[in-house]
Amino acid sequence: MPSSAVYLSYDDAGAVIGWLEAVGFHVTQRIPGEDGRIMHCEAVREDLVLMVASDDAPYRVPELLGNSTGVGVYLVTDDVEGLYRRAIDAGAVSVHPPEDTGWGSRRARVLDPGGREWSFGSYRPGEAEG
Repeated sequence: MPSSAVYLSYDDAGAVIGWLEAVGFHVTQRIPGEDGRIMHCEAVREDLVLMVASDDAPYRVPELLGNSTGVGVYLVTDDVEGLYRRAIDAGAVSVHPPEDTGWGSRRARVLDPGGREWSFGSYRPGEAEG
């Protein structure tokens, strides 16, 4: 059972569910509000639990389409190109197409349909060096 989760707010959480499924998440919970729109959902991909909510305040996302926002979710994958392509096909905007890094891994970065940044890479954070 994970002890931590990522939490992202969107103008409309329901609008991003299809995109999450396209990049490999399994939606495990959907909680509708009184108006019928999804107020909260939870999605799982491997050992990452993602909580997604519809905004309850007027949050501002930087209008940097095509540029890095500097904050995002990183998904570990051995298939950077495939995940990148599925993300783009599902409506993401490219920030960095798949590329090799100077530290020996492969990576790509996109903005999802709600403007949130996602990185896909072969680098495995938290693993010991050597």
